[in-house]
Amino acid sequence: MGRIVEKLLFARVLERWRRLAQQAHKAPLSRLRDQRNRARKLRFHLDRLIHIAEGRLALPQIGSNAFPRPHGTDWGWRPELWRGPLPVPGASSVSSKTRLGDEVQLFHDCTVSELTLRQLRNNRDEDLAPYGVRLDVFRFDGSFLSLVIELPAEVTDGLSRDHLLRVDCTLETENPIEIFARLNIKHGPNTEQLVREMPMGSKRTHVEYDLAYAELNEKRVERLWLELIFEAPEMNQVTLRDVTLSRSRRASL
Repeated sequence: MGRIVEKLLFARVLERWRRLAQQAHKAPLSRLRDQRNRARKLRFHLDRLIHIAEGRLALPQIGSNAFPRPHGTDWGWRPELWRGPLPVPGASSVSSKTRLGDEVQLFHDCTVSELTLRQLRNNRDEDLAPYGVRLDVFRFDGSFLSLVIELPAEVTDGLSRDHLLRVDCTLETENPIEIFARLNIKHGPNTEQLVREMPMGSKRTHVEYDLAYAELNEKRVERLWLELIFEAPEMNQVTLRDVTLSRSRRASL
């Protein structure tokens, strides 16, 4: 009922201002001056509402798991870090094993951490992920820096050597850098590791893992995690606008 009344009131107000606009050319100047002042006050609030609404509606929807998936994909996922806001959006002098939500951790072996991390809201036309994460590295006296993403348990359901696993990243770097993506598959007492170098040169890049080449005990797969390894990251800024993973069956030969 409330929405019906609201619509009726809006229709009446809209009709009134439409009529005043049509009659403005012949309205007495004293009345026209008063109408102009009221119209300006109204326009201020309307312009503000339109500006905020257009900005918010142009942003990717929070919680979105939508992204292009290869033909035949039977599982696809975007980690929560890129889907929604974190309780604490950033940190400086980041220590090793710092968690970013429940699924992502940062690892390094620096003596003195000069690293900062910040989650940011994506707002470009080409962005599909609601959020991104920015890593600033200043002096770096360690030997490794990696972002570890724990994959959800459902990726193991029915996982076999007939599958391809794909990682897609949308990223920006201040300076050229080598980034490696290492997929870890724990099966029984063993862990299979598959390493690929991320092709650079464009903002959108991907790697694939063909499990046919993995020494994998399909019946004992327990968990999977992905490591994004940043080589020689000193004095650089890396912005990961999006990270998604998908699983598909290899085409029959």
